[in-house]
Amino acid sequence: MGEATARTLEGRTAAPPPTVERGDAPPAEHRFLRRLRSPRHPRLWFEVLLIAVSYWTYSLVRNAVPEQRAAALRNADWIWRAEQTLHIAVEHTVNRAVNSVTWLVVGMNYYYATLHFLLTIGVLVWLYRWHPGRYAAARLALFATTGVALLGYYLYPLAPPRLMENIGFVDTVVVHHTWGSMASGNLADVSNQYAAMPSMHIGWSTWCGLTIAMLTRAVWARVLAVLYPVVTLVVIVSTANHFWLDAVGGVLCLAFGFALSYAWYRAFPFRLARHVAVRRA
Repeated sequence: MGEATARTLEGRTAAPPPTVERGDAPPAEHRFLRRLRSPRHPRLWFEVLLIAVSYWTYSLVRNAVPEQRAAALRNADWIWRAEQTLHIAVEHTVNRAVNSVTWLVVGMNYYYATLHFLLTIGVLVWLYRWHPGRYAAARLALFATTGVALLGYYLYPLAPPRLMENIGFVDTVVVHHTWGSMASGNLADVSNQYAAMPSMHIGWSTWCGLTIAMLTRAVWARVLAVLYPVVTLVVIVSTANHFWLDAVGGVLCLAFGFALSYAWYRAFPFRLARHVAVRRA
C-alpha cells in the first residue's frame, strides 16, 4: 500500500502553492506597511536632523512665495469687511488700546517673536523624553499642519493688519523699537510680509495646548495649556500681526494635521501607548 501511494504521488504534478487565506500570515508588503505605521521609539539624531531641515525648508518656502502686494492688500480689505459683517472686527480697537500701555505691548512683541518657536520645540522634547510612543503621531500632526499652511500662503497672500495704512493700525514693533516680527522693521526685506493666512502662531500654540492638556495629569499644567493659545490669540491681534480669521485658518490647518495623523496611525496621539519597544535598524 505504501509503494502504490508513492507511485501515485510521483505521477502527480507539483501542486501550486497555497493561497493566503484569512487568518494566515499577511503578504510581505502588508507587513512592511503595518510596521511602517506602527509607533516606534524615536531616534534622537534623526529627530534633530528632521526638525532642523523641516524648519529650514518651511522658512525657505514661506519666504520664497511671491509677494503680491496688491492681491494681499485686496484680500486684507475683504477679510476686514467680512469681519465687520460678522461684528467681530475689533482688531483696530484692541491694537490701539494695548499700544497705549508700553510695558504690555513690548512684552507682547517679544512673546510674538520667540515663544511660539521655543515652546513648540520644548513640547517636542517633552514628548520625546516622556511619551516616546506618542511622539511620532504628534510630530506628524504638527508637520502636516505646517505643510498645509505653506499652501495657504501661496494660494492666498494676505497682508497683516499693521500694513493697512488706510485703517490706521499700529506696527508695535516699529513704534516701540523692539526686536520682534521678521516682517517688521529692518528684517522686512528678508521675510514674506504677506503670509498672514493661516496663522501658525495659533496652529502651533493650539497643538502645544492640546498635546499638554491631553497627556499631563497636573491640573495647573492643563490650565496653562488651555490658556496658551488663548493668550497667543490676544497677542497676534494686539500687535496687529493677524486678523481673528487668520486664527481660524490656523485651527483648520491643525484639524487637517490631526486628521492625517489619525489616518496614518489609526489613533490620535494621546490614545497610543506611552512607551514602545526600541527597534533595531
